[in-house]
Amino acid sequence: MQRIKKNDDVIVIAGRDKGKRGNVLKITNDGRALVDNVNLVKRHTKGNPSTGQSGGIIEKEAPIQLSNIALYNPVTKKGDRIGFKSLEDGRKVRYFKSNDEVIDRA
Repeated sequence: MQRIKKNDDVIVIAGRDKGKRGNVLKITNDGRALVDNVNLVKRHTKGNPSTGQSGGIIEKEAPIQLSNIALYNPVTKKGDRIGFKSLEDGRKVRYFKSNDEVIDRA
């Protein structure tokens, strides 16, 4: 089970975009995450008339290290550490370490 998953609300804790929040769009296998509106880079693309693709400067998200983001805790309004515990019915869930609130209810 991963600490940070797709569609989690995260906050950047280190780097150029420190303090920005966004949803995780994708987790890659090399320990990086693609976060919505975080770590934006400009890509210079050449147009391709046969496919109808226009050229120019495109701004898109680049992957960010998982160590530089933390799950956002809406109660404390900060990034928080994640722990794992098993419930009485045997399910393994994630929880916030600061206030023991369970994240995965479903």
